[in-house]
Amino acid sequence: MSKDWKLALVASDTHVARATLDSLRAEHDWVEPGEADALVVLGGDGFLLHVLHRMLETERVVPVYGVNRGTVGFLMNRHKGGKPLVERVMKARPIAVAPLVMEAVNQAGEQFRYHAINEVSLLRETRQTAKLEVRVNGRVRMAELAGDGVLVATPAGSTAYNLSANGPILPLGCQMLALTPISPFRPRRWRGAILPDNAQVGFRVLEPGKRPVAAVADQMEVRDVREVTITACRRHMLTLLFDPGSSLEERIFAEQFQA
Repeated sequence: MSKDWKLALVASDTHVARATLDSLRAEHDWVEPGEADALVVLGGDGFLLHVLHRMLETERVVPVYGVNRGTVGFLMNRHKGGKPLVERVMKARPIAVAPLVMEAVNQAGEQFRYHAINEVSLLRETRQTAKLEVRVNGRVRMAELAGDGVLVATPAGSTAYNLSANGPILPLGCQMLALTPISPFRPRRWRGAILPDNAQVGFRVLEPGKRPVAAVADQMEVRDVREVTITACRRHMLTLLFDPGSSLEERIFAEQFQA
């Protein structure tokens, strides 16, 4: 990172994040977020995702250095005393993340378009099992998948919901996506697939009147969907900054060796 970069400081509304914000105000000549070359984000993973989504919406994408002042902080750096925060930011290493684009059409014919940094999930809305047709690059690969739903995860999101659904952990930079069923009923033994991230993944809801399905791109939900298409977005690559030796890639490796 360039020493000439202008930095902005943003924080979530939690007491811990605000207290840290106050303690850092005098440490550096911070600028407004709209003028910054990089952002320092104080909060948890949820707030960091919110900041990244806001950048995608405004199409002004800059590198982000997160400081964990939340709960899990998987996408964040540890909060440390001693060394000035700006020095840590200057020495941080970048990790590129390609978000997903979800394009959904509901039963009324309305169209929706949202980004997802972790995953796009299709979930049954009622007690009835969801039934989905699965397409890859326009070709039907599974005529009927029955279960609680299905998700498509990025490498950055592969240790989140995808891992809880017994999906594979994907190394960063692998340029792959995880296609993972959620509690599959038929075919019962199908455990999903790993796809290149230039693949277009499509879903068509079968029996939508009886078996309604919602599509969720990170926190954005579209109910009663008819069709959903998911592609990786390389037009707006995101950059996360991590302290040397504690990058997101290292954390993904560590997740695979936990008992």
